[in-house]
Order: sequence, then C-alpha cells, then structure tokens
Amino acid sequence: MKKVAVIGATGFVGTHVVNELVNRGYAVEALARDISKVQENENVTAKSIDINKVDELAGALKGNDAVINTFNAGWTNPNLYNDFLNGSKNIEKAVEQSGVKRFITVGGAGSLFIDGQQLVDGPDFPADIKPGATAARDYLNVIKENTTLDWTFFSPAIEMHPGTAGVRTGNYRTALENPVFDENGRSVLSVEDVAVVLADELEQNNHIRERFTAAY
Repeated sequence: MKKVAVIGATGFVGTHVVNELVNRGYAVEALARDISKVQENENVTAKSIDINKVDELAGALKGNDAVINTFNAGWTNPNLYNDFLNGSKNIEKAVEQSGVKRFITVGGAGSLFIDGQQLVDGPDFPADIKPGATAARDYLNVIKENTTLDWTFFSPAIEMHPGTAGVRTGNYRTALENPVFDENGRSVLSVEDVAVVLADELEQNNHIRERFTAAY
C-alpha cells in the first residue's frame, strides 16, 4: 500500500483529497496545524505540524511515497501574501529534506493565461483574493526552478470554491497554461473532482515538472 502525506489535510481541498486517497486504498498521513478534525482510522494517521518548522516537517514527511500539498494561509489573513509564499517555500524545502521525490502542490487559477495575460493581473480580478492568488503565481515561478523534486503544480478551475462542492463525476478535461472552459464559457470544477484530478496525477504522472489545470 502506498503511503501519501497530505499537507493541509483539514482544509476545504485537503479533506476531499484525504477521502479520495483512502477510497483508492492509500495509507494517508494527514498533516495540519490543528488535527482535531481528522478522523483517524487504519488508513489515516494524523500529525500536527507547523509548516514553518522545516526540520520538523521534513521528519514528519519521511517514509512517504509522495506528498500532496493543499496548504492555504487563509483568505482573510491580513498577511496572506507573505504567509502563503513563505509557507510554500518552506514546504518545498521540507519535502526535499525528507527524501520524498514526488510532490504535488495546489496553487490558484490566477496564474493561468487568457489572451497572454495572467488572470491575477486583469482589471476585474477580485481584490479580496488577489494577495493569495499573486502569492500562488509567484510561488509557481519559484518551483519551476526546482530540479530535485518530481513536482507538479495544479491550478484549479476559475470556479472552485465552496459553492462548487457536492458532485464527484470523475470526469474532467486538462490544459497547461490556459483555463478549460465549458460550452457556456465557464471554467468550473467541484472540489470532489479536484481531489480526483490530484489522485489521478499521483497515479499517472502526466505532468512531472509542469503546471496544469482542469475543469469540466
């Protein structure tokens, strides 16, 4: 049985990733600052971690076959940009230090391109999430320089939020740098299917050392 560490395991995305992996027969190490919400069982082990303590995090990650990072610094965090960017860098360092090679990390849709411009730089981009989206974009540029890890950076669909929860179809289409739009001009993916995409990538390794996105 493969063992996978999920960072941010109690968050909106992380919770669904844990469930998807368990349903596929993986042993999951659920990492979060507050693990009181983690339901431990024979397939799920919880570990309380501070992502900014690199040595401790690296120790917690050792022995896993892969790491899936769903860390979010909190959309209402006044220091969101710095906390997300620094936290992401520290997680990357810890994964390297742990000896785990396979690393899948979730960023935002803001770094996707439409007509040559990244969404986060557009005039209509929501101001309340811009710091986090900018940090995710900037972190994508950081991880692109990593030649040690077998990393994958996943940008969710433009519409991937609590309102898109509830449906697991197992169906989606992928792209690399541009959003995937449906026949109605929308880029949508439920959080359940985000978990499917991440688990599929873990198994298929289609996007080693590149960014990709997915939507219906």
